[in-house]
Amino acid sequence: MQERFKTFTVLITKINRMIRRIKTEEMAEFNLKSPHVSCLYYLYRENHLTAKELCDICDEDKASISRSIEFLETNGYIYCDETSKKRYKSPLALTEKGMDTGKRIAEKIDGILDKAGEGLSEENRAILYKSLKLISGNLQNLCDKYE
Repeated sequence: MQERFKTFTVLITKINRMIRRIKTEEMAEFNLKSPHVSCLYYLYRENHLTAKELCDICDEDKASISRSIEFLETNGYIYCDETSKKRYKSPLALTEKGMDTGKRIAEKIDGILDKAGEGLSEENRAILYKSLKLISGNLQNLCDKYE
């Protein structure tokens, strides 16, 4: 049991550290922070998302997404052309600059995912992701007890 705990926690921590390092190194050319990159990536993949949808898909809090949206809008990456609804529920879209940057980010991410998954069959990948989702849900249920 002790070895299982050590293996699980050390590997998860190590993977998390390596992901942060890769994000920092690979995304440095864009001069964007991690939440900015996530917003652009998901907007590129989905075309239109609201701030609420970005919060959910990026797993970021409302304040972080609001700051990211403000930065991305101010710097010409995204726009919101619908002001009739509440701002938080209005769809956001990429500008031409945002589309170009989103495409380049998506290509980098796809390449990194391919390299990270080398030697892993599609069946094993599906099992891995299913297992991680289950573990994440179980840990979330444990954390919910502390609130």
